[in-house]
Amino acid sequence: MADATAFEAERPRLLRLAYRMTGSFAEAEDVVQDAWLRWARADAVAVPAAWLTRVVTRLCLDHLKSARVRRETYVGAWLPEPLLGAAGAEDVAGDVSDDLTLTLMLALERLSPLERAAFLLHDVFDVALPAIAETLDRTPATVRQLAARARRHVAEARPRYPLDPAEGTRIAGAFFAAARDGDAAALSALLAQDVAIHADGGGRVPAFRNVIRGIDRALRLFAGLRRKYRDAPVALLRLTTIDGLPGYVSRERGGVLQTTALDVRDGRIAAIYIVRNPDKLRHVAAAFRQTAGMSGKNGAAGED
Repeated sequence: MADATAFEAERPRLLRLAYRMTGSFAEAEDVVQDAWLRWARADAVAVPAAWLTRVVTRLCLDHLKSARVRRETYVGAWLPEPLLGAAGAEDVAGDVSDDLTLTLMLALERLSPLERAAFLLHDVFDVALPAIAETLDRTPATVRQLAARARRHVAEARPRYPLDPAEGTRIAGAFFAAARDGDAAALSALLAQDVAIHADGGGRVPAFRNVIRGIDRALRLFAGLRRKYRDAPVALLRLTTIDGLPGYVSRERGGVLQTTALDVRDGRIAAIYIVRNPDKLRHVAAAFRQTAGMSGKNGAAGED
């Protein structure tokens, strides 16, 4: 049996790779667990990191074939499961300081599984071309082409100028207040003219199924929500980053847990990504339940 200690040392990196490949932390956990079962049956492995990377990548490729079919029948917009902040992301997927934001992950979704794997392994995880070629059963030249095509797509989605974290937090707080209050003037100052709003309810909770595009439609949306739910409470639970984007976690009308991530370009919110599907928020809900439990023991508020 292979060394369990060696596997555990690689687990955070494997989770991170599987999450970037699948866009789902729950599915990433399943992939890594499957890799563990294969590892436990294997004889001694000379280079555990390389062996496990190859196994997890191939498992993810198999998974993506069926995932693509499921996403074609998904109710409404599909978004990756949100990972919160630097600390929160490390809790569930190790070091995520690879500069792949939610926006860039969505760009990867438009690639073929092989392009996605080649880019992640080569550009993000620094795997050598010959090893990637063996993993994907392709020549190094083909892998280089796959990674190059993926790199072009990612470059198109990458913002020209990085956003200062403090400014991102300020914009997220201002947007929450303006959206909650239906404040048209404040929203107009925050939103880009061609803003796009994506909401993922997965058919489990209310969420608009089509992308809302343009500032006029966005303003009408928030004004309508304010009128319809004027007396329903909305609570800000935490300002945070969500897959590298500024955003927040909130308890919305009807008690629905929600994450909202903001893609800020040139000082304006160009896209809003809302996840309400409870299946994708289990780890978020668990984190807040744990925080609430600790707060009860300590007699202090759990929000930060």
